[in-house]
Amino acid sequence: MSHAELPLVTIVALCYNHARFLRQALDSIVHQTYPNLEVLLVDDASTDKSATILRQYAAEHPGWRLLLMPENVGNCRAFNQALHQSSGEFLVDFATDDVLLPHRIAHHVAAFHRAGPACGMVYSDAELIDEEGHLVRRHFRRDAQGLHPRPASGWVFADVLARYFISTPTMTMRRATLEQLGGYDEALAYEDFDFWVRAARDWQFYFLDEVTTQKRLHPQSMSRKGYRPNDPYLASTIRVCRKAQALCRNDEERAALAIRVRWELRQAVRWRNFPEARDLFRLLQELGHVRTLDWMLGQVVKW
Repeated sequence: MSHAELPLVTIVALCYNHARFLRQALDSIVHQTYPNLEVLLVDDASTDKSATILRQYAAEHPGWRLLLMPENVGNCRAFNQALHQSSGEFLVDFATDDVLLPHRIAHHVAAFHRAGPACGMVYSDAELIDEEGHLVRRHFRRDAQGLHPRPASGWVFADVLARYFISTPTMTMRRATLEQLGGYDEALAYEDFDFWVRAARDWQFYFLDEVTTQKRLHPQSMSRKGYRPNDPYLASTIRVCRKAQALCRNDEERAALAIRVRWELRQAVRWRNFPEARDLFRLLQELGHVRTLDWMLGQVVKW
């Protein structure tokens, strides 16, 4: 198959103050074995030297496009602006503190072909690396009983409601799926949970059991800011849970959502985010799945 016959894949490289890691991330795009790529470099008003590095790579790779946000607009809005200017049949939301392994795009495109046209997203395993690039562990832990957390493929709506199992940096999304959803919800502080919920209602997900990505762990990463006092993402999580409530079609799915809401409630109480805890308790009541401990926590946050 010639390059022109291969599906076009868009890599949206999103940068905010990633200068320390940026060259390794961009080099990992250069080293992809898949030949038919569209690359958009997006800087969300970084205050370090990221924009200078991005300009250099854009000059060295004339086919790459550079979008410099005049002000910080957040990941969801920045990605949507790139989405509207892109053409790929598949898209990768690539945070430029992470690293794509050379076979990432080629193997994900092949997985889409195996999964069929109902597949809206392919995800895989990842290596978690520290600030210096040293391996910490894999996203999925392996033992005699299998992978933990347990991955899921196919129709996974109830799975994504109940539990966390997808490594976000490994996702490759079908353009048609994103267009059906209208892109990311720009009212949210983060995008992945909302994408999983809305996409999984009408599209299948496919798990590729191999490492295709390295996810960087560092103090400024989004994952380090959640579940703390004044959690900046909790309001968005509650908003997505409300969306999920509206999408549930039966009590089994509402029970799955209750597992997620119960977890968020306990974390909110633990970190003294009491207004949000009250919202979560009300949602549990509406779902009809309040347990004894839930009720006790509800009384605590009520007062």
